[in-house]
Formats: sequence, structure tokens, C-alpha cells
Amino acid sequence: MADKTLYTVIVADDEDELREAVCTMIPWEECGFRLVGNASNGLDALQLVEKLEPDLLLTDIRMPFISGIELARQVREVRPATNIAFLSGHDDFEYAKQAIQYNIISYMLKPLTMEGLCRELHIIREKIDSQYAMFRQSFPRHGGMELKTAMLMSLVLDGYGEAEEEQARDYAYRCGLLRDMGDSPGYVVMVSNLFREDGSNCTAPSFVSSVDRLAAKYFRAAHFFASGKVISVLLGNPSDFEEYLHILADEIPQMADRVLGRCCRIGISRAVDSLTALHGAYREAMVALRQGDKSESGAQFINDLAPAVSGGNRLCKRALETLDSHYMDPDLSLVSLSGMLAVSPNHLSSCLKKCTGETFINILIRKRMEAARQLLESSQLKINEIAQRCGYIDQHYFSYCFKKYCGESPNAMRRRLERERAGETV
Repeated sequence: MADKTLYTVIVADDEDELREAVCTMIPWEECGFRLVGNASNGLDALQLVEKLEPDLLLTDIRMPFISGIELARQVREVRPATNIAFLSGHDDFEYAKQAIQYNIISYMLKPLTMEGLCRELHIIREKIDSQYAMFRQSFPRHGGMELKTAMLMSLVLDGYGEAEEEQARDYAYRCGLLRDMGDSPGYVVMVSNLFREDGSNCTAPSFVSSVDRLAAKYFRAAHFFASGKVISVLLGNPSDFEEYLHILADEIPQMADRVLGRCCRIGISRAVDSLTALHGAYREAMVALRQGDKSESGAQFINDLAPAVSGGNRLCKRALETLDSHYMDPDLSLVSLSGMLAVSPNHLSSCLKKCTGETFINILIRKRMEAARQLLESSQLKINEIAQRCGYIDQHYFSYCFKKYCGESPNAMRRRLERERAGETV
């Protein structure tokens, strides 16, 4: 494997002996990988993924605190370019099918020998090789694509009058963009650029196929190359855009950085409901694209440029204040917090990292642990009551986080505080 780049991998399993055996006995480099971390539960695994950005997460599907399915979902939110391989028992197969949409590259049944795992890792290596090779290479246009592209270029770059919407829809149906004349999706325009380290544009027409391969996982879409940029028209309903658009907007830059070694900037418009509004959406996407530092990968949504939310420090302050009011909600997430602030999860995550140096997950855990410590010091609430007031349904999960953050368990801290108070009284 000396002539090939080693893919990075994190191993997560709550069975200590199995995890240690996998970490120490697998000849990782011979299989094409470099082990960069391991975790005994889903929370630690998620934090490692955020920090180390691995190519592969090899995880048990039954994990403490955060299940393998939930871990896969959350990994897709923060690092969609990471592939996931499940280790699991026979009874979990139907359960695991729920996670197919979360970049699951392999499903391995326990018990698995080291030889069997090595064979599967070689297969996974070949799959990732293929993924990355396809991302690098262009592919030939095929039936109907030229008509669709020609129509979109006219709509997006030049625009149509409102009176021509019916004509545009008829043409869109005949060239395959719309399924039938009753098909009424929403549209988002996305513009993507690749940049060298010096900030110069290096976007090539072949990047159209790279964007297309990723977008096709989430949306109906059509793409074309014009004036040094890839222009995409994404079709979907409001729930599609809400659930998947921010993931795609993360995955493209992550893959461009990992596979092409290039910075990728993306501008994204509001959703519009007519073909004749695509020109205006394109102009919005271009305004968004021009924002920010060309040396930093990432996406900019036009909605994030509103004066009320565009200031990084101001948005960070609002986010922290909102988090202070909602940290006790067990379902609080980066996506739900961004919805409260009417910004994209991408923009919010970037602002939080720039202003605090921390990820959303770490900020939320710290807030909850500080609140829990205050309750332990100032109240006689039971540990499970404190856990619930701090956003934890599972008391064991809460205790694990508390000990990891504070260095001692909630019960140990309470006993220590009682001894200290008793000493002061004496």
C-alpha cells in the first residue's frame, strides 16, 4: 500500500476486548487504512468524527448513549463525506436497513474473524477508491442531457418573462426535467467554484459530474458549466430542501478538499416555485457565492446574508443566548437551533467554530454540564431529576458525560460537597 494514500478510520464498539482486538490485530496499512482513533460509545465516536474527519467509521450498531443508527444520522449531519461500516448481530439486520441513506458502505455480521474483517476492509477500500475516482473524473453526457442543459442555461442565465411560464414548463416536460405537466417541484439554484491556494479559480467542466454524483443522492437535479463555475438546479419539495440541502452543501466541499485537494465555495439561493424565477435565484446564488474568504471551503446561503443574521459575532451571541434557553430540550440539535435563528446549519456551525473555537456538540455538552454542576451544588434534586432538567433522558448517559467533563461522577461530587459542607459546619 506504499504507493497509495491510506484512508483514515475510527473504530467504535462498546465491547472493550473486541474493540482492542480490532484496533491492535488488524494490519491496517496492509488493508489500505490508517487507524486514527477509537471510541467505546456513540458520543465519543461522534466527537472524534468531528475532530478527525475520517474517511471511514467502523462501528457497532448497538452502542451506548447514541445508537449506531442515530450515530450514522448525526455523522451525516456533520461529516457527510465519511463512509460508515456497521458491525452487528443477525437480529439487527432489519434495524440497520433504516440507515442505508446514511452513507453505509458495508454491513458485517458478528461474530467476524480477523481474517474476515480484513477481507471486508479490502472490499471497502476498493469501494472508496471507486467513489473517489468517480468524483475526480467526468463522464459523457447521455440521452436528453443536452436538451435539458440548453433549456436551463437559457432560463438561469437569461431569464424568461412571467407570461412564458407555461411555455417553459411544457419545454421542461418534453426535455425530461419535469416528470409530467402536473409535476410542480420547488427549485434551488446552487453555484459551485473550486479555488487554488492563491484564491484563483480552477473550476473545470469535469467538476459538473462530481457535483452531479453527490447531488443525485438527495435531489432531482440538472447541472451545467458556464463562465468558470458549475451551476446546479435542484428540484424538490420544502421538506427535501430542509432536510438535505445543508448536507449536500457540506459534502461537496468536504469531498473537494479530501479528493481533489481544492477549496470549494458554494452559493445557494432561496427556493422558488416557478421556472421563470430561476434567473433571479441564480443572481441570489451568485451574491451568496461572492461572500466570504476564497481560501475557506464552505457554502453560503443567501438567507444567511440578511442584516439581522449576517454578522458572525452577533449571530454567535444570539445562538448562545438561545442555547441557554433551550439546552434542557433533549432533542436540541444544530439543525433545530439553526431553525430557531432562521439561518442554515452550515452558517451557524461555521460562526460558532470561528467565534468560540468549539463545535456545537461540545458547546451544548459544556452548557448542560455547567447547569448540572450548579444544580448539584445548590439543590437536593435527585440525579435523574437533574439529568432531565439538563436535557438527558438516560441517566447513565448523563453520568458518563458529567464524569468526562467534571472528572467525577454526579454522586461522587454530591458526596464530596456534603463532606465539605459538614466540615465547614464543624
